[in-house]
Amino acid sequence: MTGWSLGLRTVSDGSLQQLAQNGVLYSHSNSFVSRKGSKTSLSSYREKEKFLPSIFRFLVRKQVGMLILAAFALLAFLTAFWMVNKEDASRSSKLDFKEWFENSTYHLSALLPRKVMVCGEHNAQLPPPHALAMIQTKDFTAFPDPCRNFAFPPPPPGDRRRIGPRPCPVCYVPVEQAIARMPRVPSVSPGLQHLTYFHEQIPMKTEPHGGSAFGGYPSLVERNASFDIKESMTVHCGFVQGCRPGDRTGFDIDAADLKEMEQFHDVIVASAIFGNYDVIQQPKNWGKTTREKVPFYMFVDEETEASLKNSSLLDSRSRVGLWRIILVRNVPYSDARRNGKVPKLLLHRLFPNVRYSIWIDGKLQLIVDPYQILERFLWRQNATFAISRHYRRFDVFEEAEANKAAGKYDNVSIDHQIDFYKKEGLTAYSEAKLPITSDVPEGCVIIKEHIPITNLFTCLWFNEVDRFTSRDQLSFSTVRDKLMAKVSWNVNMFLDCERRNFVIQAYHRDLLEQRAHMTVMRSHAHPPPALVRDSSSSKPPVRRPPKRGKGERKSNSRRHRKVGSGSKGSSTTF
Repeated sequence: MTGWSLGLRTVSDGSLQQLAQNGVLYSHSNSFVSRKGSKTSLSSYREKEKFLPSIFRFLVRKQVGMLILAAFALLAFLTAFWMVNKEDASRSSKLDFKEWFENSTYHLSALLPRKVMVCGEHNAQLPPPHALAMIQTKDFTAFPDPCRNFAFPPPPPGDRRRIGPRPCPVCYVPVEQAIARMPRVPSVSPGLQHLTYFHEQIPMKTEPHGGSAFGGYPSLVERNASFDIKESMTVHCGFVQGCRPGDRTGFDIDAADLKEMEQFHDVIVASAIFGNYDVIQQPKNWGKTTREKVPFYMFVDEETEASLKNSSLLDSRSRVGLWRIILVRNVPYSDARRNGKVPKLLLHRLFPNVRYSIWIDGKLQLIVDPYQILERFLWRQNATFAISRHYRRFDVFEEAEANKAAGKYDNVSIDHQIDFYKKEGLTAYSEAKLPITSDVPEGCVIIKEHIPITNLFTCLWFNEVDRFTSRDQLSFSTVRDKLMAKVSWNVNMFLDCERRNFVIQAYHRDLLEQRAHMTVMRSHAHPPPALVRDSSSSKPPVRRPPKRGKGERKSNSRRHRKVGSGSKGSSTTF
């Protein structure tokens, strides 16, 4: 009623008689409102009214004015939409259909408003001074350096019986000394100091190749802007539907586990198995401090959890040996391997109060203490991010062809990704890129300090995996080189044989089950009769030609079978 009366007043403020009839009382300061106006003033006022305002007043009284306004708004929107598409059609008239589709955008979604918000920054905070003193009880300078004179040995001689990559010697300091070498303050983050993340309740796709709803569908403009390093940045980094990753954001985690993951830790080790793809491997050779201070987290989906329960491996504390099992529901992708990239590349979002993390794939077994690994590949090298290079391939183009040959992903998607990078300037690896030693990582192990620049790197790496194929080896060098072109930062790409020194690589579950099945089949298979021997005799008897006397009949006993011949005229019998 209030809205109707206000709308009536805006159209005509002088029709007092009808207002009085409707019981509406107004108190104006003007004298012509408080008493009846003269016929002269009323007639002069009516003479000023035009035909068009009276029509609008009639329409408002019939409550159809809003419909007309909506019609005008829709007409303006369709006109703008038609003009945008007309311009796009003229621009793409010379392109074939495939090129037009790949270069076109969903203009309707682009014109709609997007409610994008920013999630606050979560940087790992140092523990209280007394807690840090409990860990760093001694100064590392008090220890002798056992690796000072370590020299990398020459490769072993070739062995035809053992082919493929092998581990090589690595010098680790003792665990106590490695703990003492842990930096007391975070490393400097070059260029970037504050990193926040986009949050959008209902992500909208604006381009045909814009990733997923979990990643927020970042546009190409937003993608390119994310490589422009500034002191404060906001980027897409998964979990866009909420500011607390795992809490109704896709990749959902129980509240008790989220509370555990938000605790402060200097070091964590993390892994994941989705689609029941691997068999959990238990770490070995860890010290007392590691058991007390370093948690091991294994992310699994419901299929993998059901398998662990059926095999009685999962105990009442949600643990399998040293691993704390984190159940993930509502996984964002149908591809189990792509789901595994979420914890692999976005650990800093799942664990906002962690300083250092070691990621290992689910098929790997860790056999060296985590503190020793961090000391060797981060702290000793003054690095903040370490990953091993591929043992054989150094070039992205070769890696793409190898992925296609092995059927790792569909060829069309791989070709599209490589062609996109070529247009951006990707070239084959050569010595001109030194001191960069490789463009292809062996991405099953990631050693990382959680600071803004490394968090940005893994965010942008994940965005490439979300936009293109899940083969993260193809996008690694593109993201790395774009960041290195902006700030003084580098990645420690150590040898693959050094990686094989601290992890043992097992087979995936399907291959393990296939090998086990073949072993069982061999053990149950009956050997051929020719290989069956009498266990009562240690030496096989020698058959002699029978002596046939006069009138002697041929024996009716079972016939003997020859399986091998010795000297002429003799044979081995069973």
